[in-house]
Amino acid sequence: MTHDHDLELRPTAAQTEAALNPPAGRNGGDLVVETLAGLGATTVFGLPGQHALGMFDALRRSDLRYVGLRVENNAGFAADAYGRITGEAAPLLLSTGPGALTSLAALQEARAASAPVLAISSQVPTRGLGGGRHGYLHELPDQAASFRGVVKSVHTVRTQSQIPSAIAEAWKSALTAPHGPVWVEIPQDVLLAQTRLPVVTAVDASPDELPPRPELTAVAADLLSRAERPAIIAGGGVVRADASGKLRQLAERLQAPVVTTFGGKGAFPWTHPLSLQSWLEDRHTTDLLEDADVLLVVGSGLGELSSNYHTFKPRGRVIQIEADLGKLESNHPALGIHADARLALQALLETVSERADPAAPERVRALLAKVADRIAAQELTLEQDVLASVRRALPAGSPSFWDMTILAYWAWSAFDAKSPNTMHSAQGAGGLGYGFPAALGAAAADPTRPVLAVSGDGGALYSIAELATARQYDLNVTWLIVDDGGYGILREYMTDAFGQPTATELTRPDFVALAESFGVPGVRTTPSALADDLAKALAAPGPSVVVLPAVLRMFAPTHLDSD
Repeated sequence: MTHDHDLELRPTAAQTEAALNPPAGRNGGDLVVETLAGLGATTVFGLPGQHALGMFDALRRSDLRYVGLRVENNAGFAADAYGRITGEAAPLLLSTGPGALTSLAALQEARAASAPVLAISSQVPTRGLGGGRHGYLHELPDQAASFRGVVKSVHTVRTQSQIPSAIAEAWKSALTAPHGPVWVEIPQDVLLAQTRLPVVTAVDASPDELPPRPELTAVAADLLSRAERPAIIAGGGVVRADASGKLRQLAERLQAPVVTTFGGKGAFPWTHPLSLQSWLEDRHTTDLLEDADVLLVVGSGLGELSSNYHTFKPRGRVIQIEADLGKLESNHPALGIHADARLALQALLETVSERADPAAPERVRALLAKVADRIAAQELTLEQDVLASVRRALPAGSPSFWDMTILAYWAWSAFDAKSPNTMHSAQGAGGLGYGFPAALGAAAADPTRPVLAVSGDGGALYSIAELATARQYDLNVTWLIVDDGGYGILREYMTDAFGQPTATELTRPDFVALAESFGVPGVRTTPSALADDLAKALAAPGPSVVVLPAVLRMFAPTHLDSD
């Protein structure tokens, strides 16, 4: 008896002929790029190195577009952003040892933010694997061990026949909720050796779905339907699952106020009558969330930033929907639902009862008025004006990428992202240097929209070399550098803690002249001219730099009992 699926596996005559007569001149690197193309990849990021040359040589025989950055960590940030913007696994090609290790901070950010990055690194020749000391250049006793605690999964290849399956398995891992970075390593000799294996044409690596258990969503729906003061915290999982529309439907059906975490910016409309916006570092917001008798947390682990520095103490029932099993109930007891946000919200929409609560919008208005009054009392007009200028200049559909700088800390709470998946920052792991290289990755993903990067002068120096990348590929990125003469946020922290700062003051270059030396137009602006100068730069094709000399201050912390 012949089954239908047996027929599907039977190659055509043309396929058989092609498989028996593969093109000459291919090596193990060709199996890598063929597999990536077969999985649907169109763009790869990276930096070549001696052991990885087999992969890079194969690129010229493929249709994959290569975007090469100047530092491996920056290449990782670019891949991270490409993955966030497209929802696809972003290939990152690296060399052994120092090249691989230099990407670790970027991969940590990708893991913390659930960005799908497929890192493929070379290794020393096969005979050097296993932890010995063979004296190979770049050799590590156990390279994979350096990544095992950072990425979702590690895959070591030892033969050419393993390459397609290992990469497909890693691809599936990267795109199965929760998304994240994965690591594949392939020895130098396996990449360089000629191959007679057939061209890789069809690769299936569909990610697994993560539906909620129906008995749990039934309990959650009952709790929410009977709640008197429901509220919702929407995290980055809502954005990654493309579930913003379902979140809005559920909030409106329940008349539940919604606050978005810093990673969930844009998950709920900023000006919606039920929007608490993103004022998580505010005691008034914390009080309202603590007062909810049922609190629905979707796509957030309620970590340090999302819990107002762990001062948040909910008094009602908590329902937590989270794709990352390790984050489920890790900070607060809850009805934990291990599921993709989109599938869980759909299940709730099908089962919750509609609530009428005409007072809910008024509670939201009152809360936002308290926040506004508190900020206004601190005389931070410059900071608010600068942020408003950035918002005016940036087209509504354009993405922005923010480094760890004071203006970004303001943006987490006060910036209207306008739509989901448009505002991104390094708040997952909190490393410096994210903004500009990430923006380059986003511009590579979608060249039709200008992209904004925001850095301080300290963070800018982490990625200044990528001005060459921006110019080489003519990427539509405008880089706003707020120059305050040092590590501004650390200056504030140290002054508050010790009375004076140490190691925070920096000698800087003339950023405008430096940008122009790369062939990138630059302009020095002022707070009053910022909106116009930024808008002009964003409207011009190709890369540009706008430098704002200004010392900005953070609003006072409000996780303390006194404002």
